Amino acid sequence: MKLDEFDFELPKELIAQTPLPERDHSRLLVLNKENGDISHRHFQDIIDYLNPGDTLVLNDTKVLPARLIGVKEETNAVIEILLLKETGENTWEALTKPAKRVKVGTILSFGEGKLKAKCVAEKEEGIRLFQFLYEGIFLEILEELGTMPLPPYIHEQLKDQDRYQTVYAKNLGSAAAPTAGLHFTKELLAKIAAKKVNIAYITLHVGLGTFRPVNVEKIEEHHMHSEFYRMTREVAQLLTDTRASGHRIIAVGTTSVRTLETIMNKYGKFQECSGWTDIFIYPGYQFHGVDALITNFHLPKSTLIMLVSAFAGKEKIMTAYKEAVTQKYRFFSFGDSMFIQ
Repeated sequence: MKLDEFDFELPKELIAQTPLPERDHSRLLVLNKENGDISHRHFQDIIDYLNPGDTLVLNDTKVLPARLIGVKEETNAVIEILLLKETGENTWEALTKPAKRVKVGTILSFGEGKLKAKCVAEKEEGIRLFQFLYEGIFLEILEELGTMPLPPYIHEQLKDQDRYQTVYAKNLGSAAAPTAGLHFTKELLAKIAAKKVNIAYITLHVGLGTFRPVNVEKIEEHHMHSEFYRMTREVAQLLTDTRASGHRIIAVGTTSVRTLETIMNKYGKFQECSGWTDIFIYPGYQFHGVDALITNFHLPKSTLIMLVSAFAGKEKIMTAYKEAVTQKYRFFSFGDSMFIQ
């Protein structure tokens, strides 16, 4: 398939720069993937589409304040790094800008020397491997010196850092938020549970794939970077029971989809496990672990719009996106939401 097939026109003013004051007041476009019917609601109405016995699957990853701005010790040149994943004790892969200025042996200083990073390996696509030097607790230093790694299309400063975390964020390790979950409040989740809808938590630490555009004309040639995932025994059993009883598994976000599909592809069932996934889902993919999907509106030509196109059909997604633009929905991370059933 050609990359241009996943392009669409989006006015810049529809790219949400800040979150709404209330998480669940965002708009909700409901798409029936069987017949293409579209309706317009608000996110708190999602409860009307969830049935007793269904299981809602949420990604409980927590975003690291992973963006650090420092200087090269020898030249004072400003260098920005984005932590992607820990590869060993005090050693991290990081997207580096400008990477050409950072070679093996380069030492970066952050917070006037409170944290230092020595480049120990050069990788492709602007990635460097750093060994960190510090006194104290790394995550506490990161909380002090780092900032939330907001996507490059967001130009406004985020006043409340917690608004780039879900209310159920628990397991620290992501370089980006699983943004479909940003619409939930604790009160809404309580109402959903009271309706006898099961709520399950899995973990996928969002990594480099979120930041990398697709740069090949034939999408089949695109390579996804791997991300860490985990599913507990209790959740695996709950999902198995949900399917056995004829109820739906409803994924919140593309990260939940990728985790569920990875596990089903590898084991043929849900089971306790953890590992790394580089699954790339695009039209033609057959889904095994997901019946419905809550998601945001995604970037043109992105792997995320390819995934939702695989789930609902490319023509139906493109029609829904055109409708969303016409109705002036807010797009991307802090934007409005879609429910595909």
